[in-house]
Amino acid sequence: MYTSSWCALVLLLAPALVPAIPLPARTPQNLRKGGVVLPFNRHSRKVAARDTDDGDVLGGSVGLGDSADLFYTVAITVGNSTTSVNLDTGSSDLWVMSTACRTTECRQSTSTPYDVSKSFKPSGGSVDINYGDSTTGTHASGPVGRDTVTLAGLTLAGQTLAAVNDTDNSAVANGGAGILGLSFPAQSFVQAAAVNAEFSSVSGTDTFVEQIAESGPFISRLILGDEIDDPLFAITLQRDTIDVSGEGQITIGQLPDGVDNSTITWVPVRLYNSVDGGLDPPSFAPNEVYPLRWEVDIDAVYLDGKKLPDSTQQPNGIKKPSVSALIDTGNSLIRGPSDVVNNILSQVSPAYAADSTAQPSLPCTDGHNLTFQIGGKFFPVDPRDFVSQLNSGDATNCVASNVVSTDPPSLGALFSWNLGDPFLKSNMVVFYYGNLTHPSVDPPRMGFVSLVPQDADALLDTAVKDAQKAGGTFESTVDAAPTASSLIFEGASTTQATSATRTSTPLSSSSSATHPTASATTGTGSDAAPASTVSSQPGAAVSQQPNGAAAFKLRSAGWWYALALPTLSLLYIL
Repeated sequence: MYTSSWCALVLLLAPALVPAIPLPARTPQNLRKGGVVLPFNRHSRKVAARDTDDGDVLGGSVGLGDSADLFYTVAITVGNSTTSVNLDTGSSDLWVMSTACRTTECRQSTSTPYDVSKSFKPSGGSVDINYGDSTTGTHASGPVGRDTVTLAGLTLAGQTLAAVNDTDNSAVANGGAGILGLSFPAQSFVQAAAVNAEFSSVSGTDTFVEQIAESGPFISRLILGDEIDDPLFAITLQRDTIDVSGEGQITIGQLPDGVDNSTITWVPVRLYNSVDGGLDPPSFAPNEVYPLRWEVDIDAVYLDGKKLPDSTQQPNGIKKPSVSALIDTGNSLIRGPSDVVNNILSQVSPAYAADSTAQPSLPCTDGHNLTFQIGGKFFPVDPRDFVSQLNSGDATNCVASNVVSTDPPSLGALFSWNLGDPFLKSNMVVFYYGNLTHPSVDPPRMGFVSLVPQDADALLDTAVKDAQKAGGTFESTVDAAPTASSLIFEGASTTQATSATRTSTPLSSSSSATHPTASATTGTGSDAAPASTVSSQPGAAVSQQPNGAAAFKLRSAGWWYALALPTLSLLYIL
């Protein structure tokens, strides 16, 4: 979910009279061990800083929970309690529902609330975070404090978080108890609240940047604390409806096993000038321009092999920006410009073409190919993720409800598209932070690998036939977020299990469901123009790899290093 109250962060960081200590841009000879040089070469790199009895830790990984392909969760431990939270690349903050929350959503939640009377250490500040667009907004508010947090076997003491006591957000439903934001630190409202509460005065954005290592988002602190090898994480999402398949996982600090950098299409993350709603640069890096969120340019959009006309929708109060997309695990849909979305739905649904107020119904076997061109390559949405069941017991008529309209670009939110879970089920995405303090030295990037198999249309046909034989019921399952995680060690060819303090993985509610590894169907983005059906798309070599000469990580020392700017994204529950 993306935060709609992004400008509050700037207001919190008011200028003060206390000078800030500058953060210098390090030179290559000051590289920390495990310094990133892209392309990746896992086994020849030096080791990360953290040692265990099993060896040097490079990163960690853990599986994901899934509720109807609408809500993806990950297990975290806060204090002495393990719970599941919504995995959200559209936002930056960690919050959990507390025992003090008595809203309807909290009372109806089946998750165990966070008890602030135990290990929570209040900072004295609080947040009120707004999520989503103009039609689907929600909020979460509560005090900010610190506690020990573990994710994917990686533990940080004193992690900032909000103990939410008032929310209408669906993140506390469907087995979840809050949100884990994975975006850049400069859009962290929790960090801003902690800094303002714990410091009597701050100096512009300088103090905020200086405190990222101590008060920033979880992964940013892992990077600055030299706890992981590479400043990145990778995500794949499983498919639990229509045709159960895929593997949901987040891998932190390393590329997942079996994934080589040569298979990844790398593209730069959009940078925001302050006039576009971005962060004012700190005094020690006055010429830098920082990223605001995990947002990349979109070359074009295709439907069934034909390029769709560009949107004529006018932005809200700004000059028309280039076409870009937010990549957002907290959004259960694909959201785009209203005119382009109407064009898509009119082409696939005769009922919608005749009446735009009607449901965009279509035959379930219609394997439409919606493709996004990114970095010169083509990344389709799997046809199994384009459609949903229209009515229970009917496997003949489906609905294209996974593509909807969203707000036009505006100040601080320049993206036209929000590519949520249907896109992320179809593509592995790597999120690379780069140099958080001086992005011009090592810019943030995103990497894409298509997971759509060549026979995706045939797989949809088979799923429909199986559902028709089963009385109109499509295959489905529910995955609880696994609590077992794995640490990645130096020199290990595979991940190794964490200590016995990690609990075993809960079984899926459907014991017959299989989740084959993504490598079985993984392909690179295609150079060729998208075909009318996914099954006819050829594979292609990948280009646009990051510039290894400029790619290196600064050595973290206390508050040295870091910055970037993001926000959240809207979780939409049908």
